[in-house]
Amino acid sequence: MTTNQAPQPTPRFDMIGIVVSDMAASVAFYRRLGLAFPEGAEQAPHVEVTLPGGLRFALDTEATLRSFMPDWRPPASAGRIGLAFLCDGPAAVDAQYEALTTAGYGSELKPFDAFWGQRYATVLDPDGNGVDLFAPLPDQ
Repeated sequence: MTTNQAPQPTPRFDMIGIVVSDMAASVAFYRRLGLAFPEGAEQAPHVEVTLPGGLRFALDTEATLRSFMPDWRPPASAGRIGLAFLCDGPAAVDAQYEALTTAGYGSELKPFDAFWGQRYATVLDPDGNGVDLFAPLPDQ
């Protein structure tokens, strides 16, 4: 079937959004990882920050989501999203992991030297989302 309509532009990937149970706790966690949320973000129902390269990272409260999807409920089991933060080196992975777990955030995977050539660890944000910390291992 042919059409005389002009082709539509391809959508551009623009934002990663996470629904959070506790905005203040989530903002504090992601600030520890270097995301510069604006002052007062802890009390907002929606916050976002533009990352280098233009991609946006946003947090929305459960109440915000329910404002337009009244039947929405949080997943009963672990989510299917993974976020990864590149650290300055293997020692920085260990230091960041230690700082976050000492601050009370959960651990899913302690730092280790992965067979694919990275120092790798996974911590949990306040809603249980896995957040990977990684850095390339020096050539061996």
